[in-house]
Amino acid sequence: MENAFALAIVYGPVVFFGLLFLFSYMKEPRQFRNAIYLAVFIILLATCLLFRFGQEWMVLPIFIAVISCPLIVVIFLIWNTVLVVRHEGLSLPTLLPALLAAAIIAYLALMPLLAILRAPEWLTSIAALFLAAGLWFFFSFVALLLYSWFYRLLPRNRHYDYIIIHGAGLNGKKPTPLLRGRLDKALQLWEKQGRKPLLITSGGQGADEEISEADAMHDYLVNEQQVPESSILKEDRSTTTLENLQYSKSLMDEHSGASTYRCALVTSDYHVFRAAEYAHKAGLNADGIGSHTRGYYWPTAFIREFIAISMAHKWPYIVIAGFWALSAAVELFKYFIH
Repeated sequence: MENAFALAIVYGPVVFFGLLFLFSYMKEPRQFRNAIYLAVFIILLATCLLFRFGQEWMVLPIFIAVISCPLIVVIFLIWNTVLVVRHEGLSLPTLLPALLAAAIIAYLALMPLLAILRAPEWLTSIAALFLAAGLWFFFSFVALLLYSWFYRLLPRNRHYDYIIIHGAGLNGKKPTPLLRGRLDKALQLWEKQGRKPLLITSGGQGADEEISEADAMHDYLVNEQQVPESSILKEDRSTTTLENLQYSKSLMDEHSGASTYRCALVTSDYHVFRAAEYAHKAGLNADGIGSHTRGYYWPTAFIREFIAISMAHKWPYIVIAGFWALSAAVELFKYFIH
């Protein structure tokens, strides 16, 4: 009886977060919280299994892996920055891996540095706030990376009425290689679906573009891939991912009338989860489909995606700041009454 109770105490949180993930995923897979539930479940399960079945000799390699992991990640990010800059040129987006590497170094060095400098208590308190926020930042980064990979691998054996192709920049009046990859992926899906879905080219005209992305995609499909004009709808007003979906939804609503429909969102693989999450917000019954991205560019692209998703989910940082402010207020109160 005692053993059963002990097992329930140990494995209870594992079961709880496992069921929480399954329930949330079955209800709606396009939610950021699913990434958090899955990551917590995996961490708890791995910890329980290690303590239950692990051997003493496993402690040393795990300890070495944990200690060396930040160094390995920093070296990889710096190497990736050099590689991306060589291919794409020097810009703020291509420097993102190096900036993340710098953030990791600063995060690990902050408290030891303050201890060496014998920083005042108020400065150490502010540093603790940044450390807590950083802990959530790195945890949610890994969680989203894991769930994005999981979400992209899910089977997509459904019938689609529409296939939305998200714009991705132009070379003159021609799609960039990245955008051609999305177009070709959409064509593969269109062929697989018996050429029945309507293709929606979605993207407005940027300030530095000669024509809209929708027009360039339309011309590529018609002139180079021999897709019939009747199989294409153009959405040429959008400037953001969310607008891509909102304006495309208006087109589909108008075309379908009162009929229900399902659509696929074709974008680059690193962008799939955010596009699917925005589709949920826009009220679309949709699945995200990813086209291949060159390996060297993937880390840079995913960091940008993570920043965008974090900006849309600020509440954990607000909660952390709230607890820190409450703690600081209590300490300040104690100081004045004494």
